[in-house]
Amino acid sequence: MLINIINFILHLDTHLASLVASYGTLVYGFLFLIVFLETGLVVTPFLPGDSLLFVAGAMAAVGDFNIWLLLVILSFAAILGDTVNYSLGKYFGEKIFSKFIKKEHLDKTQKFFDKYGKKTIILARFVPIVRTFAPFVAGVGKMHYLTFLSFNVIGGLVWVALFTLSGFFFGNLALVKENLGIIILSIIFVSLLPILFEYLKAKKNK
Repeated sequence: MLINIINFILHLDTHLASLVASYGTLVYGFLFLIVFLETGLVVTPFLPGDSLLFVAGAMAAVGDFNIWLLLVILSFAAILGDTVNYSLGKYFGEKIFSKFIKKEHLDKTQKFFDKYGKKTIILARFVPIVRTFAPFVAGVGKMHYLTFLSFNVIGGLVWVALFTLSGFFFGNLALVKENLGIIILSIIFVSLLPILFEYLKAKKNK
């Protein structure tokens, strides 16, 4: 299972190209579903987020997707996903937490909230795993919905635009295409740096 997920992430360009060739515009729905699940369900933090946006943007540059439609669909998926996640935390937080969620993931996210406050909803967009749990923790903590929604919309729009447009403008450069697997790993690594930094800092303080 894990090997298949890693293979899918590292060869997103190939998999997406095959899907487009077979299903055409229906792939927009697939992209919507992946982004929605990665941001909307606390049990699916392993799905590709940053790398999927980047590759989809690169494919839009060569005509496989309409970049404007892509931005709208993925932004909506990201905002809706966080909204659902917030609602799950607010109404079912304790039950879901005790049965399905690893405590260390929530603790890690809580530290983000303690340090960055409400801005966590925006900043967490750029940190895998924390991105999935931040809206859930906001719901558990009963953050005022309109406050959450404003940060959710800003974070969703910036996150989708940054990675999708980066792929659109740079994804088809020869250097990037020849080293796409390394680029994707680099995106994942850079996204995880804040977590690594906080871990080392906490270890040093302890």
